[in-house]
Amino acid sequence: MTVMLATFMEVLDTSVANVALPHIAGDLSADIDQSTWVLTSYLVSNAIILPMGGWFAMLMGRKRFYMICVALFTAASLLCGLAPTIGLLIFFRVLQGIGGGALQPMSQAILVETFPREKHGMAMAVYGLGVVVAPIIGPTLGGWITDNSTWRWIFLINLPVGLLSLVLTGLLVFDPPYQVRRSFGDGLKIDYAGFGLLALGLGSLEVVLDEGQRNDWFSSQFIVAFSVVTVVCLVAVVFWELHHEHPIIDFHVLKERNFMLATVSMLIMGFVLYGSTTLMPLFLQTLLGYTAMLSGLVLSPGGLAVCVCMPVVGLLLRKYEARWLVVFGVLVSAAGLLMMSRFNLDVDYGTAVRARVVQSFGLGFLFVPISAAAFARVPKERTNYATGLFNLARNIGGSSGIAAITTMLARRAQVHQQTLVAHLTPYDPFYRASLANTAAMVATRGPGLAGAEAQARGLIYGGMLRQANMLSFADAFLAMAVLFLAIVPLMFFMRKAGPVKGPVMVE
Repeated sequence: MTVMLATFMEVLDTSVANVALPHIAGDLSADIDQSTWVLTSYLVSNAIILPMGGWFAMLMGRKRFYMICVALFTAASLLCGLAPTIGLLIFFRVLQGIGGGALQPMSQAILVETFPREKHGMAMAVYGLGVVVAPIIGPTLGGWITDNSTWRWIFLINLPVGLLSLVLTGLLVFDPPYQVRRSFGDGLKIDYAGFGLLALGLGSLEVVLDEGQRNDWFSSQFIVAFSVVTVVCLVAVVFWELHHEHPIIDFHVLKERNFMLATVSMLIMGFVLYGSTTLMPLFLQTLLGYTAMLSGLVLSPGGLAVCVCMPVVGLLLRKYEARWLVVFGVLVSAAGLLMMSRFNLDVDYGTAVRARVVQSFGLGFLFVPISAAAFARVPKERTNYATGLFNLARNIGGSSGIAAITTMLARRAQVHQQTLVAHLTPYDPFYRASLANTAAMVATRGPGLAGAEAQARGLIYGGMLRQANMLSFADAFLAMAVLFLAIVPLMFFMRKAGPVKGPVMVE
């Protein structure tokens, strides 16, 4: 619970500010494009620091580094809540992202090494509550706070949680005796080249993902330039770190087959988790007219399903092999997404809730077994590096998922609009009949015949646009279901490992 507090707080801040952007822009006299950097700046700094936690833990000691991150995140949250200008808010969000970036991998490393392997499942279940539930309730909580108070409390609510986390960490968390600490006097050198390539590559990647759709992707020289920088830097950092004596990121840990496959699975899971969490509120609010609070109530039962499911999964890991639980979870979650792909403009509240609960129930079977499979064969001295890469995969998957879903909605809506508008011609008998009936209905409310026909055309065209958007949402849900199924074949390539029933030595 101690390490889950800070993790929940950090993951929540990746999504809680989304619904408050118009309020932030209005209060600080900024336009919407400027306010989106409140999100982008946090994601960029978070992504840069996330895989480097192992190196800093080796330098400072894990507990000390973890407490520094919690303190920096909490202090930056206070400054964000007090920021008088948009420029300062963005700067403080960068600081917040730096503090929060290492919280997830360090929390997971603490759990992996504190509990014996037979209890990893339950430990990861509690930790997973923070990772999976936080992005689900983030937009709802942010909307409620913004509607009932001020956007500043979105950041200020982190203060008591951060202070409690610091106190509990100081009392309950300790560095393992076998952890090797290095100092600059012992010959440890800062890998400036690796740090620079990593920061530039991940920073450019986040900018491409967040700004791509707004700038029409590769038709923009801005996006092309950042894409080239991303590819060059990320390829170069892999080659550089593999041959460096004191790498900031230890890519050698990916040689362990189970960890590599689990990391790819977590990348896909992050894509679908964040993508679907973005899709559902958009669908409910833009097409069905739900309020932010009501759309949040559609998502909330799914969060409860995850909370109930994860502890059960932790117990099941003692009886069943982790990869079969993952296969079951993927199939159930994909079934929920297929239910969503059958939505139409007349879908009712109960149907939307049931589909989300099915999807979330499946998600509850994924995080814990994937984590257990990932770290079962990783040597403990490399756990810090492994957790950094593992969590980076989920974050990059989440950013990619949001970017891909936003693009797909816009492009597929255009495709469906072109298809549907072809039928809105005077030569189509169904269109003529619909136009006549609609005009007659409008005429009974006051306008003359000419005015009624013009209004009828507008109503039919508006309905066509809603249908095109509806079909684009259905396409997006179906695409995520198909992509999710890609995890299933990966499980068959994992090394076999029976259920954990007692203490097992890590090879």
